[in-house]
Amino acid sequence: MASGGKRRRIGVALVFSAVIVLAAGTAAAFAWSTRAPESIPRAGAAVIERPLTPAQQLLADADDPLACAVSLVGDGAPAEPMLQRQDALYAALPILAQDGRVFAGWYTTEADAAVYTVAARINGADPVACVDQQTELFAGWTTPEANAAADVQVPILMYHQFTANPDGESGWLRGNYAYIGDFEAQMTHIATTGFYLPTWDELSAFIDGRLSLPARSVIITDDDADQTWFDLAVPVIERNRLLSTSFMITAYRQDPPPSIYVLRRSHTHDMHQAGENGKGRMTNWTADEIAADLNVSGDVLGVREVIAYPFGHHNDTAKQGVAQAGFEMARTIEPGYVEIGTDKLALPVVRIDYGMGLDSLIKRIG
Repeated sequence: MASGGKRRRIGVALVFSAVIVLAAGTAAAFAWSTRAPESIPRAGAAVIERPLTPAQQLLADADDPLACAVSLVGDGAPAEPMLQRQDALYAALPILAQDGRVFAGWYTTEADAAVYTVAARINGADPVACVDQQTELFAGWTTPEANAAADVQVPILMYHQFTANPDGESGWLRGNYAYIGDFEAQMTHIATTGFYLPTWDELSAFIDGRLSLPARSVIITDDDADQTWFDLAVPVIERNRLLSTSFMITAYRQDPPPSIYVLRRSHTHDMHQAGENGKGRMTNWTADEIAADLNVSGDVLGVREVIAYPFGHHNDTAKQGVAQAGFEMARTIEPGYVEIGTDKLALPVVRIDYGMGLDSLIKRIG
């Protein structure tokens, strides 16, 4: 009797276990049947690939973690993005042209482009800034009438040597040596009070009336690339992140750029010497001789754009030689400001000498 009861209990247990197994299998089958179709692997199924955007393709081709694809947006903007580097300043941003309109630059937002927000205007004075290796810049436009009415005057500051001595240097070149404390105060003023720093191609387009510039624009230059420029002034330029130009005499030195904020431009190759009449070689040589010298300088620096006349000496023959060598602009030492229509081969300057502090600069450039 006991053995029969045991057999019945075993049988019931087996039936109950079978029910549980059947229920679990049904639940598993139901769960399998309700999975999302795309999660079910299918042998031989084709993988659908979406085409890359032009910006993505540009980055893929570059295969560089520091690359940045810059898409340009607005009337007349190029359809294809530009490749820039995130460890550099913006390079070769196009200056657009349309009949009856004046280009007003590139901006970080469409709203800023519409109202010409100076702080949001981007050019070759600005470091490349990207998110996930991409960014957009928006085109601004104005009218020729508004551009002319603005009556913008652009100062080109001219420095030479620098000194850490507040009392200045002695000798006949004393005036050339700007006190570094004054220079630092001047550069801080420019960096913190809303000045715009045009590139040389922007200045050229501004002179032509093709590009508008903000009212408070300024260009910073140094003549001769003296060692004091490298030792004292460049650290100030770097700290303030200000675009500047060093006019180098390439027969004397050919140093690489000491900062991304320093452009190297020509002060001729070997014409910073007196000629037969006591004035600079540039007013003694023929146009062909001038062009040959400038070609050497241009090859060394890798750019033909603007030169600074040695001693400021120039004449029509000098201008001819400059143009013959493929340079578009030349800077003098004559006082004045660059305006629409200024002679590109006789750009004036605002000279900064020893003893000219921040107040002197503000009187000249605001």
